[in-house]
Amino acid sequence: MLRPVTDAELRALVQHALAEDLGEAGDVTVAATVPPGTRARARITQKAPGAISGLRAAELAFTLLDHAIELTRCVEEGAWREDGGPVLEIEGDAAAILSAERTALNFLGRLSGIATLTARYVRAVEGTGAKILDTRKTTPGLRALEKQAVVDGGGENHRFGLFDMVLIKENHSAMAGGVGAAVRAAKVASPGLPLVVECSDLHEVGEALEAGAPRLLLDNMSPVQLREAVGLIDGRALSEGSGGVTLESVRERAQTGLDLISVGALTHSAPNLDLSLILEPVT
Repeated sequence: MLRPVTDAELRALVQHALAEDLGEAGDVTVAATVPPGTRARARITQKAPGAISGLRAAELAFTLLDHAIELTRCVEEGAWREDGGPVLEIEGDAAAILSAERTALNFLGRLSGIATLTARYVRAVEGTGAKILDTRKTTPGLRALEKQAVVDGGGENHRFGLFDMVLIKENHSAMAGGVGAAVRAAKVASPGLPLVVECSDLHEVGEALEAGAPRLLLDNMSPVQLREAVGLIDGRALSEGSGGVTLESVRERAQTGLDLISVGALTHSAPNLDLSLILEPVT
C-alpha cells in the first residue's frame, strides 16, 4: 500500500544524506579545485538496460545546494529503456553540482535498481494473471521511496507497515492457538483492515478458509503444493505465494494459479542501476 513521501519528508532525507557526505568541512576537493562562481553543465546517463525511478530525490539534492540550478528530465520514471540514454540534464553552479553528485546518484541508482528488478519480475509473469508485490524488507528510512520504485517498475505494494493490514504469520498463529483461531480473533479486533494469514500446508489452508480468511499467504510451498492449495481455495479467497521466489522460478509459481506473488528481493537484493554524471564548464 503506497504512502507517498511528502515534500518535507523527502527534504529531510536528502538533507541528511548531503550532510552525511559533506560533513562539517564541506567538499574539500571542490574547494581546492573549482573557482568560486564557476558554472557548469552536466548530464546523468543510464548505462544499462532498465527503468528509472528516484528523479525527485536526485533533483532535490542539486536544488538544495543551488536554488537557481536548472534541471531538465530526459526520461519518464518507469519507462523501460534497453539501450539506456540521458536521464537528467543539469546546469548551474559547478561546485554545487559536484558536491551533490554522489548523493543524487545514490538515490537514483538505488531506486532505479529496484524499479528495474521489479520490471523484470513483472515481465516474467506476463500473461499468467499473477501480480508482483513487494514486502517490508526495505532500507530503514527509505521504505516509501523504495515502494514507489516498485510501482514505477510495474509492481504493486503490499502493506506499508504494521498498521495498515493484519498479516498473521506462523508466530502469531502459534500465540493465538492456531491459524483458525488467529483469523477469528483478527476479524473481531480489526474488522476494517485487510486480513492475510500465512499457511504452510493444506491443513492450515483448510483452517483459514473455514475461519473466513479473505487472503491466504502460501509460504515456502513447492509449485506442486501451490497448485494443490490454489485448487483447495477454489476462488474462495485470494492466494498469495511467497518464499524463495527468484526470477528463474517466478513464472512456474505464477502458472499454478496464484493471484499474487510477494518478492522480498525487489527491495533487499536489487542491484543499483548503472548511471554516470559527466560535467563540463560553461564558458
